[in-house]
Amino acid sequence: MLRMRRVAVVFFVTTLTILSALQAEAQAPDNFLGEFQRQFGASAQKLVSLAEAMPASKYDWSPGEGVASVARVYMHIARYNYMYLHENMGRVSPVHPDEYGRWEDEVSDKDQVVAILQESMQYVRDVVEAVDTDSLDQKTTLYGRDVGEWAVLLQLVTHMNEHLGQSIAYARLNEVVPPWSN
Repeated sequence: MLRMRRVAVVFFVTTLTILSALQAEAQAPDNFLGEFQRQFGASAQKLVSLAEAMPASKYDWSPGEGVASVARVYMHIARYNYMYLHENMGRVSPVHPDEYGRWEDEVSDKDQVVAILQESMQYVRDVVEAVDTDSLDQKTTLYGRDVGEWAVLLQLVTHMNEHLGQSIAYARLNEVVPPWSN
């Protein structure tokens, strides 16, 4: 448990350092959207395939008391996929914030979790597909900082990858081999 916290702190500090360095550039790097789509697509595919590979009987499993279950981690990812784009970039969400705000506490059925996770990934793809490159430099607020919209997308994929790593650890602790590593 202490080791997981240390890893989380190191990851968080590293993420903040990267975001701060990128923020200093004041505008989105060249071809940011293309790179985002590649990174997001690869991670989204891994998350969904891992969610599908995890047995339904393990969706309530947690490595310890007070630690998020398998289902809760996936619902957390889905929630933030909607939340970052809606709340930090002003994009219209097909899901009301009250609904995605309840998922972590209320949704644990594997079929429902996988469907919601997939839908959240598609929402991100649709929003990014419609993004005008020039709008990436529009200012918004993210965790109390003024940033360009591109930083929100960077945070989204960073957040998702953090929980992909967590999900891989959960899978391996339950003797599930990530499908792409066979």
